[in-house]
Amino acid sequence: MTDFYHEETFWRQGIDTVIGIDEVGRGSLAGPVVAGACCLKDQIFADLVLRLGIDDSKRLKAMRRMELSKIIKKYFQWGIGEADVIEINRWGIVRATGRAMRRALKNFQFSISNIQNNQKYFMLVDGFPVKYLPGGLKRQTAIIRGDQKSVTIAAASIIAKVYRDRLMIKLAREYPDYKWERNKGYGTGFHRRIIIKNGISLYHREKFIGGIKEE
Repeated sequence: MTDFYHEETFWRQGIDTVIGIDEVGRGSLAGPVVAGACCLKDQIFADLVLRLGIDDSKRLKAMRRMELSKIIKKYFQWGIGEADVIEINRWGIVRATGRAMRRALKNFQFSISNIQNNQKYFMLVDGFPVKYLPGGLKRQTAIIRGDQKSVTIAAASIIAKVYRDRLMIKLAREYPDYKWERNKGYGTGFHRRIIIKNGISLYHREKFIGGIKEE
């Protein structure tokens, strides 16, 4: 299970604002990439939050993710950002993911610029370092499988996953043939067969489709 080991490293240094950042939908064939950013409102909530079972969103069932998303928003300051399919097709998934993360921070519930002025913040990023986040690389630590280690990163993954899943369910009503309410745009066998049969929609990532139509 996740814990506050990484966060506590910075708390002990007097850095109270430790922001976890994660993305969802990076490997999907359709829909946006969505990033979440979370920061525990107060360290006094740490023990309580630890008992909630916050974990990597991929290891939780949908109903539990939705329950936790509501709870997370009570105890964490948070923000969500996305990069749409046009950006993914134009810039590639790496740059689009960075854009989504920057937007999640921009939509955060307090001003990043104010944090930067006093230098009392740090970011924990799932996976690999991300250029051009506020404060640059010196204000972040990348943690491989961070959503399985850090409560703060896992919380970010949950709110982003719940947001994106709801968005894909909404888009599924516009394009019912692809069954996005079930596969959320990922490359399931059914989704791939429908692409071969019907072609792609406006919400598909052209660079991700590759040779599917030739299968």
